[in-house]
Amino acid sequence: MSNPVYLALDVPRLRDAVALAEKVKAHVGGIKLGLEFFCAHGAHGVHMIGQLGLPIFLDLKLYDIPNTVAGAMHAIHNLEPAIITIHASGGRAMMEDAKAAAGENTKVVGVTMLTSMDDRDLERTGIKGNAHDQVMRLADLAQESGLDGIVCSGHEVKSVHDRWKDGYFVVPGLRPAGSAVGDQKRVVTPRQARDDGASVLVIGRPISRAENPAEAARAIEATL
Repeated sequence: MSNPVYLALDVPRLRDAVALAEKVKAHVGGIKLGLEFFCAHGAHGVHMIGQLGLPIFLDLKLYDIPNTVAGAMHAIHNLEPAIITIHASGGRAMMEDAKAAAGENTKVVGVTMLTSMDDRDLERTGIKGNAHDQVMRLADLAQESGLDGIVCSGHEVKSVHDRWKDGYFVVPGLRPAGSAVGDQKRVVTPRQARDDGASVLVIGRPISRAENPAEAARAIEATL
C-alpha cells in the first residue's frame, strides 16, 4: 500500500460524504465507513463511496453469537469491503466463523480495545490488568483464530507487531502533532504508528473538520 491513510468518513449527509471523499481521494489510500455512516446510508451509501475507486473499510465492529456474525459477513459480500472489523472479545468460535464467511478479498480484523478507553475504563468493565495486557491477550487470540490482524492503538502496535510479524494492524485514534485529542485517550502521531508497524492509519476529524481537508490530508501524507 503506497498510502496507508484511511479517511474516517462519518458524515451525516451522503452528499457531503461523497463531496469530502472527492476532495481528499488523491491524498488517502482508502475510506473507512463506520456505524454512523452505515446506519444512515446502508448498502447504497457504501456503493456510492465505492464508485470513487478507493478501497472501503467497513468498521462495523460485529459482535454476536458465531452464527449471527457469519450471517452478517455473508450479507455484505456484495459490498466487497477491503477490510471489516469484528470484536475480538467475541471469542475464538465467533472469530473463526467470521473469517470463514468473509469474502475472499476481505481482511477481517479484530477490535481489541477502543482508543476512547483507558486502564480505569477497562477495570470498570470487570477486566483486570492494563490496556496493553488486554490488547496483547486479544491479539494472540485473534491470531490463533485465523484473523488477518487486529485494531489497536498506537501505544500497542509495536508490541503486537513484534510477535505477529505478518499481521495486518489497523490503528485509529491518531492525531498529527499539535491536533486536539478530543474524546481519544491513547493517541500517537500517524508517523509514529506507521514506524511501529501499523498497516492502516485511520484518521477522521483532523482531515474531515479541517478548513481545507485536501490540504490537511496532503500534510499528513507528507509526514509518512
